[in-house]
Amino acid sequence: MVIWSKTRMATTSKRPKLVLNPEQKHTLEQTAQSRTRPQREVLRAQILLHYASGEAITTISHALRVSRVAVYKWIDRALAVGTETALSDKHHRPKEPVITEEAKAWVVSLACTKPKDHGYAAEVWSHRQLAKYVRDNAAAHRHPSLRRAAKATIQRILKNQTLQPHKVKYYMERRDPQFDEKMREVLLVYQEVNWQNQVSRDSQQPLAIVTVAVDEKPGVQAISNTAPDLPPKPSQHPQLGRDYEYKRHGTLSILAGLDLHDGHVTAEVHPRHRSREFILLLKALDAHYPPGCVIRLVLDNHSAHISKETMAWLATKPNRFVYVHTPKHGSWLNLVETLFGKMARTFLKHIRVVSRQELKDRILLGIAEINQEPVVHQWKKFDALNT
Repeated sequence: MVIWSKTRMATTSKRPKLVLNPEQKHTLEQTAQSRTRPQREVLRAQILLHYASGEAITTISHALRVSRVAVYKWIDRALAVGTETALSDKHHRPKEPVITEEAKAWVVSLACTKPKDHGYAAEVWSHRQLAKYVRDNAAAHRHPSLRRAAKATIQRILKNQTLQPHKVKYYMERRDPQFDEKMREVLLVYQEVNWQNQVSRDSQQPLAIVTVAVDEKPGVQAISNTAPDLPPKPSQHPQLGRDYEYKRHGTLSILAGLDLHDGHVTAEVHPRHRSREFILLLKALDAHYPPGCVIRLVLDNHSAHISKETMAWLATKPNRFVYVHTPKHGSWLNLVETLFGKMARTFLKHIRVVSRQELKDRILLGIAEINQEPVVHQWKKFDALNT
């Protein structure tokens, strides 16, 4: 006499056909061909598609290289609860979590502090250092479940709270209490400039007020090669070859004034940016524009712009210059920054020179090239004026 077990009887009994509607079939086909879904779900979808097409259990087992018991299991699950539920695992928790919610909250609170607050030299936590501190101090803070916490454990706890204490994200603190007012004043100037440009194109009349955006680009490095550059060669190396080593010759500062009406650039290049260098730029602007017009400068609060020496020189030119200050930490409101960005992307990119004098000559040449084909820089978004 042969005794059949319940498992044997279950796997040999006749099963009904798996009927799929178009939507279910489409979902299974997508899952079976997916490269991002878990492999177990892909395999289950393949089993169900083969069975729904009428293939035998043995054929499916051999084709997918899985046991007959596994094939029966997922077919029975689909017949009982549907194909969608059969694809995913049942949610289960074999035992209660070892780490309590209070312990996790303690880890999160630690991550929101700095290591230096706990006697370490580091400024920000690493997961490894935080895990070590947690293990060393878990018992003292009555969290014994964390006495053996590993780095991966700390990572999971912080990931659930979307905390990244090992990273730093910079932001700009608004230290100017009149930031909005000054920003609005600058934007109103830009709006007026756009109107002036439109009117002057139609009437061809000279402007009574010209607006110039002024700022400096400091720290432009004079760097020379220690070995000659290798020009590109077909079938050998498509790029310019350059030795890693270089020699520094100091830095220069570019003081530039960008005409917001015609795009002309007035510039001074010097090793430093002091009052005397800024006055040289003012003299160049004074010489460039007709005597009867007012030169309105959009500029920041650099000490050279408001020093006694600068003010004394401006006093010799009454009614010639007008300042419009950008707010502190609001350099992005100055349109001349777009000019500096253009320089960085063009003639200053990868520049190599043998001296600071050559760097100065190359910068002035690049500015002359810009002035040969000037571009009018415009501020186009005035949303802040409507708030």
